[in-house]
Amino acid sequence: MSRERIMTETVREPAPGLWSNCLKSGEWVFISGMTARAPDGETISGEDEYAQARVIFRKIQALVKAAGGQINDVMKMTIFVTRIAHNTEVWRARREFFSGDFPACTLVEVRALAKPEILLEIEAIARVGSSSSLASPGA
Repeated sequence: MSRERIMTETVREPAPGLWSNCLKSGEWVFISGMTARAPDGETISGEDEYAQARVIFRKIQALVKAAGGQINDVMKMTIFVTRIAHNTEVWRARREFFSGDFPACTLVEVRALAKPEILLEIEAIARVGSSSSLASPGA
């Protein structure tokens, strides 16, 4: 099956030869670990887990949309945090983006991420297409 690199103006792409932010193969969309890096690639948007999670979920939403889907097409997320005691702030932000059945999720505490001010990183897998959308409650 072929694969397609998915890009959007709202998510800064890494330098060539490093990695792809988002690849699509058939109905499957694979999103690399997203952080709250601003478009300049250096500045981190958000001083706490809640604010950073909101930035990251907006990026995931934009990439899934560019791949032809919607945020509720996300099936699996892996969330890396540096302060697991603050996980409720990540969940608070997540509830603003997802409804119905939430994605399967793994939460892992790590000692550090790429920069000290990066508090979390989230990777996602989505399945997009008319046959894959989950029905919302009451539908």
